[in-house]
Amino acid sequence: MPDHRRVAPAAARNREPILAVLRPLLPARGTVLEIASGSGEHVVHFAAALPALIFQPSDPEPAALSSIAAWVETVGLGNVMPPLRLDAAAADWPIALADAIVCINMIHIAPWAATRGLIAGAGRLLKAGAPLFLYGPYRRAGRDLEPSNEAFDQDLKARNPAWGLRLLEDVAELAAAAGFAPPQVTEMPANNLSVVFVKG
Repeated sequence: MPDHRRVAPAAARNREPILAVLRPLLPARGTVLEIASGSGEHVVHFAAALPALIFQPSDPEPAALSSIAAWVETVGLGNVMPPLRLDAAAADWPIALADAIVCINMIHIAPWAATRGLIAGAGRLLKAGAPLFLYGPYRRAGRDLEPSNEAFDQDLKARNPAWGLRLLEDVAELAAAAGFAPPQVTEMPANNLSVVFVKG
């Protein structure tokens, strides 16, 4: 049988630093929705480390959904639900409630409409006090972009003009309009940021 598992080298590098931020952030119990789960490597790693939580992976791409399902089957975890086909930009999501939302490395590799949809969907699903966790590279007002991120941004825009590193303040403005508190920002390896918005 074919092996549908995808492997993203960045996932192996960043999953432990991300988990260190998630541990004190996520609730003791409940459902964690991951948006744009990609290969599925992050969600199985987090689920193995946090067995009291239920993880709901999702992605809009069929190949990614196959990879996620294959990773879940291989690892054999009971606290990961079958992946949902979910487009962050869509007005309606196939899930009604979550206790936390995690989104890793999507915002810069998607049109701005996906970020708008992500924030709006999180505003609908999350209750007061629940976190929306974002991870990836960002621009920040008044700061020069790191050379590696500048090159990455140019590469992204060459691949798709609708992609590129977003201004963190623009994302925070969307989040504020959706009822979230100002972001809690943690510097991460390789010039990435962990950005946490808590629902007000």
